[in-house]
Amino acid sequence: MMDELYNSLYGELTGWCTAMAGSRAAAEDLVQEAFLRALVNYGLLEGLDAGKRRAWMYRTVKNLFIDRKRREAFETAVGQMPEEGFEETEYVRVDDAQLLGALAPEERLLFTMRYLEGYNSAELGKIFGLPPGTVRSRLSGARKRLRQSMEGCGGKGKQKRLENVGKEKKGKRQEKC
Repeated sequence: MMDELYNSLYGELTGWCTAMAGSRAAAEDLVQEAFLRALVNYGLLEGLDAGKRRAWMYRTVKNLFIDRKRREAFETAVGQMPEEGFEETEYVRVDDAQLLGALAPEERLLFTMRYLEGYNSAELGKIFGLPPGTVRSRLSGARKRLRQSMEGCGGKGKQKRLENVGKEKKGKRQEKC
């Protein structure tokens, strides 16, 4: 069963992960770690049908990615500040990361993949096993929570950028929120 799972999903998971992580090497590490978890949970996976095994692997890779990003953010925050200080663009990235931190991990991943990586709702639906309408509904809720979070912090400049999210013309990249 593990050979079959590996042969059928390794390339697919690595491709998806490369788009998510931005690096083939990081993607391969995440996929390898997911297969190690699959070995540890062999008994559980053995009782699942092929579709549920596939979904389990995708969820495991996604969770490993989120955990890695959290760990990286924590390590960056704890690290020593540079002597020269931050440039304004670095402050914007920190603000964006804090703002996205207001979302639940699944919402944050959907939001990031949709508006920063350019996936559409149909593609996200296939990846997460959701109808496209559900993806759009969750994205709408995420945008609403982000707006509320910004209103609570007085982030007018950030709010103008967020108001443009979801109003892009088809085929154009979204301005970074």
